[in-house]
Amino acid sequence: MVDTADSKTENTIVDNEYAPLFEYLCNLEGDTWSATFGEIEAILGFSLPQDALTDFVWWINRVEPHSISQALAWGAAGWLTSNIDLERENITFIREYDRRAEENGGPRRSIFEDWPPHDFGPWPEGLVVDRDFIYGSDQD
Repeated sequence: MVDTADSKTENTIVDNEYAPLFEYLCNLEGDTWSATFGEIEAILGFSLPQDALTDFVWWINRVEPHSISQALAWGAAGWLTSNIDLERENITFIREYDRRAEENGGPRRSIFEDWPPHDFGPWPEGLVVDRDFIYGSDQD
């Protein structure tokens, strides 16, 4: 299990479907890891989505707090994707230098140290969002 500051953070990581990849990468030795999609699926415990098999965009490194969960998994663990080969279904991950992890005695850390979860509150009562509200009326 990932070392965390509190049980709320630990429970949130456990709830993320890509948490096993995050944990695996946090504990991996070395600076590169080449893996087949099958190896990644074995770590995750489920099949990668079709987009992962056919679209390079699925594997793009994103570092924003609101990134998609798979990019957060490897990004927060301190890794970047590289050498994506969709035809052969393999990829290389490269460890990104992380001074804070080194200061803390190693690469293990919580995904929420960098990107804490936000509670945006309930949906405002009476608010209705429909196509016309977003795109405007189709009337001339």
